[in-house]
Amino acid sequence: MGGAVSAGEDNDELIDNLKEAQYIRTELVEQAFRAIDRADYYLEEFKDNAYKDLAWKHGNIHLSAPCIYSEVMEALDLQPGLSFLNLGSGTGYLSSMVGLILGPFGVNHGVELHSDVIEYAKQKLDFFIKTSDSFDKFEFCEPSFVIGNCLEISPDCTQYDRVYCGAGVQKEHEDYMKNLLKVGGILVMPLEEKLTKITRTGPSAWETKKILAVSFAPLIQPNHADSGKSRLVHLPPVAVRSLQDLARIAIRGTIKKIIHQETMSKTGNGLKNPPRFKRRRVRRRRMETIVFLDKEVFASRISSPSDDNNNSEEIEEEKHEEEEETKPSELKPDPPVNFLREKVLSLPLPDPLKYYLLYYREK
Repeated sequence: MGGAVSAGEDNDELIDNLKEAQYIRTELVEQAFRAIDRADYYLEEFKDNAYKDLAWKHGNIHLSAPCIYSEVMEALDLQPGLSFLNLGSGTGYLSSMVGLILGPFGVNHGVELHSDVIEYAKQKLDFFIKTSDSFDKFEFCEPSFVIGNCLEISPDCTQYDRVYCGAGVQKEHEDYMKNLLKVGGILVMPLEEKLTKITRTGPSAWETKKILAVSFAPLIQPNHADSGKSRLVHLPPVAVRSLQDLARIAIRGTIKKIIHQETMSKTGNGLKNPPRFKRRRVRRRRMETIVFLDKEVFASRISSPSDDNNNSEEIEEEKHEEEEETKPSELKPDPPVNFLREKVLSLPLPDPLKYYLLYYREK
């Protein structure tokens, strides 16, 4: 049993490995993955495995492997302001990463079958908002989770720009999933043992692309044995932001622009060489094996990434790393500063208003 990429020692190293293996390919996706520590979504006793490229399951709580989530995020082609529906939203890890890209004017809904998992997801979401150092770098589209079977969504629900299903979809449910999409929308789901991207190009027109060979546990079929009736899932309404919310978004946006302008004036062009770190060298390896973990299977990419650089390039890089190791002053950067928080706290405003602008964060 092995992963598609090598294990990392922390979240950043896991992302480095996913980038090197070409699972993460765009800046927006990379930023979202770096902003949320995967270990925060694990139970404390299992956190040692958080940076391995493996799925994790404990009771009803489930996380797919990082290589799967990164392919899903890339395939969804997320943009600010879009609407997103996560079928089988689980811990909320994926929904929260998506929310960082959608921004304050997006829509972020999730449907989850198990009530205990929804409670777990809400706790993790609250922890991220209140404590994460990354939160103030983004304008966040907070996910909303509802309980129910995703095969029983009310037929009068709003259609979405982007839809992801985190369980194996039977062929007979393919059209049901497609109808959740707006024209121009993208659906990503496991279908016939392939992670599949379907784009709705017209009212009755579709484009289909197979991304990865995978196998997920299938969707759980609705059970009407108790009442004999379907229990329709009603998704949250798409509501207009309150004036108070809009004011907070505008003020935070203005403060961020001021901070950016001040940084530009101090550094000339605003570009500053980031601190350099000595990282453990990880060579990419092709994924040619199959990974089994609690009914979920991961297999090789359909389009294999390019070969590694030749040996001479590797020797050159290793020499460069040895040179970096001789500069201890560059190994430990200054601790990060939350400039937005500092600026808000310095404003001549009543404390309750400052705390509102900071989302009542603990950090």
